[in-house]
Amino acid sequence: MKIHKSPMLLLVLLAIVPALASALTSGINPVRRTAPKADTMAISADSLLASTPLFDRLFLDAVGYQLAGNDSAAMAKYDSCIALNPNAAEPYYRRALYYADIGNDSLAAFNLERAAQLQPGNDTYQENVAETYIKRRDFDRAIKAYESLYKHHRDRSDVLDILVRLYGVKKDYTNMLATIERMEQIDGESDEMTFLKMNIYEQRKDTKNAYRMLKKLNDEHPNEPNYKVMMGNWLMNHDRKAEAFDLFKSALKDDTQNEFALSSLYDYYRSAGDNDSADHLRDEILFSTKTEIKTKTAMLQQAIREGEKQGGDSLPVLSLFDRTIEASPKAVDIINMKAVYMKLKEMPADSVNATFARALAIEPENATARMNIIQNIWTKNNWEEIIKLSKEGTQYNPEEMAFYYFLGMAYFQSNRDDDALDAFKRGVGEINDKSDPDIVSDFYALMGDILYKKNKPEEAFAAYDSCLQWKDDNVVALNNYAYYLSEQNRDLKKAEQMSLKTVEAEPTNSTYLDTYAWILFLQDRCDEAKAYIDRALGSDSDSTQTASAVVIEHAGDIYCKCGDINRATELWQKAIDAGGDKAALERKIKKYKKQ
Repeated sequence: MKIHKSPMLLLVLLAIVPALASALTSGINPVRRTAPKADTMAISADSLLASTPLFDRLFLDAVGYQLAGNDSAAMAKYDSCIALNPNAAEPYYRRALYYADIGNDSLAAFNLERAAQLQPGNDTYQENVAETYIKRRDFDRAIKAYESLYKHHRDRSDVLDILVRLYGVKKDYTNMLATIERMEQIDGESDEMTFLKMNIYEQRKDTKNAYRMLKKLNDEHPNEPNYKVMMGNWLMNHDRKAEAFDLFKSALKDDTQNEFALSSLYDYYRSAGDNDSADHLRDEILFSTKTEIKTKTAMLQQAIREGEKQGGDSLPVLSLFDRTIEASPKAVDIINMKAVYMKLKEMPADSVNATFARALAIEPENATARMNIIQNIWTKNNWEEIIKLSKEGTQYNPEEMAFYYFLGMAYFQSNRDDDALDAFKRGVGEINDKSDPDIVSDFYALMGDILYKKNKPEEAFAAYDSCLQWKDDNVVALNNYAYYLSEQNRDLKKAEQMSLKTVEAEPTNSTYLDTYAWILFLQDRCDEAKAYIDRALGSDSDSTQTASAVVIEHAGDIYCKCGDINRATELWQKAIDAGGDKAALERKIKKYKKQ
């Protein structure tokens, strides 16, 4: 629960109760005024009558303790204030603030409600308690609280705005309309309010009044084509197509390139079965040099949807793309859309990349085209080409972290660790509060891998710590961090905890099982280590054929420590066969065979 001085935040309301948004249509943003709030520490008239020097001193001491962070002392003082004067609202409100801060919503709500009861004229208390009712989905009490608030402030259209939404949740259309009329008395009539009323009439199936509202908008704005189209679409939905057609034509007479009108007229032709007229209009829109690009992209999207419904033949759609691009050769968005469509239709990668490259040649800073090309050629391991594309990406789009990621990874795959580390560090420099935690986490994880490889364990471990701050379940980083700690024979308990997370996340991953077994081995927990290394190897005797030499060697070391020398030497020999360090492994075998 959050209690604050200005709680009339529509976004909070909509986030808590998504259903409230249905009461409004897209684009409506009523003008709202925030009324001045009384100081939350102001003493009420009732309190003044009962105020005593002792109460005042206790209350001020409590506030001082609370501001200083000594909450326990503050709460004790507030309790004393209430004992001295049970009708004083201020201590209850201050206690509500404390309970809200520690997340005890029930006690915060109780104290806030008590404060509001004791001071019904205090706007801050009333608004906070009303918001509490909304969070608890107690809409009846929320409505009652806001109606009470409105009685004291009949110029508060922001209060009425919330009431409209609350009545909408209750589907109380009568009160929604009545509340809008109250808003209009304060702010005057507006197109937004008229449109909102039209939607409310629609929700309660009152088509007569819904039409009346739309007609009112059109009568007041005879030269506004969008209102004509809006009314035409409404008529289409109510099976009055002839009237709708006239309105669409009238709108296009006012504005020949009106996207809204063109799209609606196209839908009209399709719904009427006049496919020839629909296709002619579509071609006219797409192949004209005058049509706006956003209109063309919308029409192409519709053509793709229709093509998929009719069987998914890509040739007619590609033909539309080609002729549209011929009319608008610099339209990068359309070229990119064509490439994406080709990719979805699983056309040859070279053709897809050539289309993206065409967009990139026109607009080098186009991140979408560049990113797609890099991703499409990644599996070919053409690291030099990826380095070139990614490096250019960091120059044209320095804020785009993905290019630093691809650049660093391509350097890493090319064994150019210094260049890779530099790329990742530059990418980290672009981190902001909107950065993707997964990407940031991987940046730091890769930096940790490289730094450890460069024999810089302290810097590596610091990078891993940063990685896990962004994503605490990055299993690859958890495994590597844990294993490298075990190699340093330090912080083994921390390493064990991290490694256990990886095993729990992927219980059949032999690498993670090996790391966990090895950390247990280093802590002399032989039986546990053997159980997990067996899981890493598998259950049958031939399973070591698919295990890595490192895992098999670890298994040998663990069995040796558990006293099973024969099994240990057998495993070490298999580690040699798997490509392990032959000289080191043969020394182990020779040493323990003598015992």
